[in-house]
Amino acid sequence: MQTSDTYLSSRRLLLVAAAALIDASGRVLITQRPQHKQLGGLWEFPGGKVEPGEAPELALVRELKEELGLTVEPDALDPFAFASHAYADFHLLMPLYVVTRWQGEIHLDANAAQALTWAEPKALRDYPMPPADMVLVDRLIERSAA
Repeated sequence: MQTSDTYLSSRRLLLVAAAALIDASGRVLITQRPQHKQLGGLWEFPGGKVEPGEAPELALVRELKEELGLTVEPDALDPFAFASHAYADFHLLMPLYVVTRWQGEIHLDANAAQALTWAEPKALRDYPMPPADMVLVDRLIERSAA
């Protein structure tokens, strides 16, 4: 058993809300981070930072509109899983919501992503993703097999 000192850290906590947008065929939308950003070139679930005083759900609604041009109602966000991962200079806490209903046509904001693709859940492991996302990938694969 680890002591509480093991969990003490000088890393800042970064709260990010993410979405597993799932289409009628069961595929999941992932986007590729721009090369010039931290973890550039890796694939991830769309979403973004939660601003101070902002609820994760509202942050996700805002980010999906900004990044993908989609309108998502807060009640369309189904809390699904979360990731907690210590990176070298910050600790990431990321709730993941499943979204199956949205309005609008997807278009990329070039500042947020350089590419997007729809992938079968089991194929998500074929895309290089940040370490924090892998637990979420595993959960989505389990969900699709159920």
